[in-house]
Amino acid sequence: MFSRVFSNPSKSNWIIQGAGLIWFLGTFGLLMFYGVDQSVAMVDALVFAILFVVGVNVIDRTFDFYVPTGRNNSMLLIFPLLYSFIAIYFHYHLLKWVFDQNELYQSFLRENFLLKWVFLGVAEIFVAMLALAVSKLEEQNEAQKREVMMNELSREAELTQLRQQLQPHFLFNSLNSISALTVSQPQKAREMVLQLSDFLRGTIRKDHQQWVSLEEELSYLKMYLDIERVRFGHRLEVEFDLADEVKQLRVPQLLIQPLLENAIKHGLYGITEDVKILVQAYKEQNYLILKIENPFDPAVAAPKGTGFGLSSVDRRLFLLFGRRDLLESKAEHSLFTVILKIPQQK
Repeated sequence: MFSRVFSNPSKSNWIIQGAGLIWFLGTFGLLMFYGVDQSVAMVDALVFAILFVVGVNVIDRTFDFYVPTGRNNSMLLIFPLLYSFIAIYFHYHLLKWVFDQNELYQSFLRENFLLKWVFLGVAEIFVAMLALAVSKLEEQNEAQKREVMMNELSREAELTQLRQQLQPHFLFNSLNSISALTVSQPQKAREMVLQLSDFLRGTIRKDHQQWVSLEEELSYLKMYLDIERVRFGHRLEVEFDLADEVKQLRVPQLLIQPLLENAIKHGLYGITEDVKILVQAYKEQNYLILKIENPFDPAVAAPKGTGFGLSSVDRRLFLLFGRRDLLESKAEHSLFTVILKIPQQK
């Protein structure tokens, strides 16, 4: 029991042995104080200390297999007192036999039998209480570890679910567009199917990765934009303004695409002219800052489903970093802006 409290189990043995040494010195000093002969006091204190250490080890090993709970808590008193009585009985008869010629000492043994039993019993009860406290502490630590592990598994499962939700959401829109193009522009429909195939193949290959470089994520975004350009033609223009220093910074995989999809929906819905979307990336302190701007018509209601991208990204950021201040969106003067802050791991 005590050995599990320390990273090195031998430390508990040293502590128990140290307690035994203190017990020996204390007993020896008391016996000398009461006038017992030095050699006799040495043997008496040594046997008494050994019995104390044996009792500590017996309680320690017992609590490894059985911890009293509820109504059985009385065992915390019964077991130490029972052991102490047996130990003192052994101590009495052993020393009575060893010093059978010393009548004065034998009288001392008889007179102090009860006192020694109480002394040892109280000490062993304290050890039992300490062992119980250690056991409860260990149970709490194990419960906390299990809770942390369960929370981590739950967090990973939700992150995986959020990533997997992105593809069906995007696929639904793409397949609708392909369906419409098969009648009016079959060649474009074929082109879009091929691009969609390349895009999905790339996402499947990267599905096991949690973090990727911004450069990798941008190559993935460009495949996505190729598909969207088939849908919207010359109306869609996306400009990337990236500082050179940010290309190797790390981003959670598939985090930017839903924001870009959201910008395209906001920008092109209800607007007939060409639309320019600006994507900026720069480093600020220990953050990668991504800013996505798109025009929008405040008089036109937002298309159905535009909230999914922002909410999914916000949820992923919270699961990854435990923060709600990493995603900001604002609408000013017919311009919708999303600002994403990604802390860089050291």
